Formats: sequence, C-alpha cells, structure tokens
Amino acid sequence: MEPLLFKSLQVRLAETAEEVEAAQALRYRVFYEEMSAAPTPEMKARRLDFDAFDPNCEHLLVIDLERGNAAPAVVGTYRLMTRPAAMRHGGFYTEQEYDVSALLRYPGGIVEVARSCVDPAYRSRGVMQMLWRGFAAYVSHNDLSILFGCASFPGTEPNEMGPQLSYLHHCHLAPETLRPRALAHHYVPMDILPSSDFDAQAVLKDLPPLIKGYLRLGGFVGEGAVVDHQFNTTDVCVVVKTDQLTEKYDRRYRRSPAKKAGREN
Repeated sequence: MEPLLFKSLQVRLAETAEEVEAAQALRYRVFYEEMSAAPTPEMKARRLDFDAFDPNCEHLLVIDLERGNAAPAVVGTYRLMTRPAAMRHGGFYTEQEYDVSALLRYPGGIVEVARSCVDPAYRSRGVMQMLWRGFAAYVSHNDLSILFGCASFPGTEPNEMGPQLSYLHHCHLAPETLRPRALAHHYVPMDILPSSDFDAQAVLKDLPPLIKGYLRLGGFVGEGAVVDHQFNTTDVCVVVKTDQLTEKYDRRYRRSPAKKAGREN
C-alpha cells in the first residue's frame, strides 16, 4: 500500500525495526504509563510494549513528519496480522482469550487488529481517522473481508460496565457463523442486565470510541467478555465485515495521483 498524507501526518506500514520500536514505545506510554497496565521487568527497563506476535505482524503507523527528532515520530499505531502470518506464528493473539474457530472457517481473507493507540497530544488531530484510512487501504490492497480483534473497556469489574456489556450482547451479537466465544476459563457473561433495564441510545453514547467506531461500520461482538488483568481492561471480541470500510475509503479518500502528495480538502 502507498503512504497517505494529510498536512504533516503520514500513514503507512512500518518499514524498519526502528519504526516498529517507535510504535512499541508509543504503546508503552499509552498502555503502561497512561492506562496503568502491568509491564514485565524487561518491558519496564526498555520502556517498550512487545510480545512474541510483533515480529509476525505488520505495523500501521501515523507519523508526524514535522517532528524533527532522529527517531520516527510515531503518533498512532495499529498492529495487523493476516491469516498466513498467523499460520506461520501458530495462531492469532485473540486466540489467547477467544475461540475463533468460526472465523477460521470463513473462506475469505481475515485480519486481526490489535494494539490500537494514539499519542494523547494528537487525539483531537484526526490521527485515529488517519489510522482508519490507512487500514482501509490495507484491506483493499490485500483483499480482506473480515477484521476482528479484542477491544477494551477500562477497568476489571464487568458489573460496573453492565449496561454497556448488556447492550452489546443484546443488540450486536455476531451471527453464529462468525461468532467468537470467550474461552471457558476466561468467560464472563455479558448479559448482565435484561434489555428492558437500559437505554440503548444512552449506552451507545457512552461506549469507548474504538468500539463505537466498529459498530458504526456494522460490527458485531463475540459471546462473553474477558478480564485482562495485565492491561487493566475488560475485553470484548469485535468482528467487522470490511465492505463498509472499503466503500467509505473508495468514496471519500481515494485520490488521483496528482493529489496524493498534497493536502486533502
């Protein structure tokens, strides 16, 4: 996929180990320093978030080209793992929490998304939108039909997010042919409240922005939540058919070669 530009921001895949490390450093600042996840001693010493999946993934980056540091100024990132990469690695990251066998039976291209984060100083500057644009281009380039991955609520007390989890379960449960299910030893029921006990519109407004973004693309959730004590979160598994994402990309963001290097109106 070709890089995309908007003002001083460029979105593209990481090309070097240095750029992957810059993404891992951003992940550490967001997940461990801001969100109070629990790093391993090596992570803490290196101030990097990393795991065994990173070398087998592609890393989508938003880079601020006007930041004059020697290291790449990565201000947003998404980790992407396709089916062939997962087969080489021995599985997807999500399989640590969910049974995704229904997705694995899907005949088309699938991609796992993970480790999405944006530098706090850039959260009002369209960086998340840039990541979506880059991901749409990646999906189109690689002919991918389904995206999935764990998306998180802050906190490890599912009952405190009962209306939100119940809304997702009652209103956005994935069809059985695509539905992930939390592994038995992690499984937390999501139908904490009956549908009559919450205001769906009010709950929708209170969902984390990333989960809300997936739902706007017609996304579903798997069955059961998972408490992730390392990351201080409660996870749901999101599944999205990419057709709406790529249609939005084609309609709004595909530019002629003459405009690719300039600003977007």
